[in-house]
Order: sequence, then structure tokens, then C-alpha cells
Amino acid sequence: MKQNTHPQYEPMTVTCACGNSFVVGGSKKTMHVDVCDKCHPFFTGTQKFVDAMGRVDKFMAKRAAAAGYVKKAKNKTESDKTPVSLKEMLETQKKNLKAEAATESVAVTE
Repeated sequence: MKQNTHPQYEPMTVTCACGNSFVVGGSKKTMHVDVCDKCHPFFTGTQKFVDAMGRVDKFMAKRAAAAGYVKKAKNKTESDKTPVSLKEMLETQKKNLKAEAATESVAVTE
């Protein structure tokens, strides 16, 4: 077996929001939880709202964080634009041929 692949386990203190704390084995020193067996409605038999943050709240937080992020637009040059239709392709071909013919005629006359 490979050496040093698993973390070292040591006593970890788990602290609940209600103030209860207990020791279990883990790879960290401490851990904080919202609900434990001393305050969970299933174990205590009392009715209590446990959900700290619902799905809608999580979504709204993500949406607010994404509002500040702006995607950078790439600057397209004239050569990057591709023709959309066959007509545009033919027009660009004609322009290129005329430009080549003009440069050849200038080169021949010199």
C-alpha cells in the first residue's frame, strides 16, 4: 500500500449552534454544526424550524454574486467576421479579386 495517502485522524471537537459540544474522530481540530442530537426536532419531539438557508435564498445569493461579474467581449476584427449568406460570400470574393487586380496593375506599371 502507498504511504501517506490517508489523513491523520485525531480527536475533533464538534460544537452545535445550541451550545452542545462533543468529541469524535476526524482530520480537523474543530467543526461547527447547526443541529445536533440534543436540539434536532426528531430527537427532542418538539416542532422547530431547522432550515437555516433555503434553496431560494441560496439562489438569490448566487445571483447577487454573479451580477457583479461581467463577461469580457472579444473584439472582432474585419477579417474575423465570416459571411452569413452566399451573396455575402460572393461579394467578399469580388472585393478580394478587385483588390488583387489593382495591386497587380500597380506593380506591372512600375
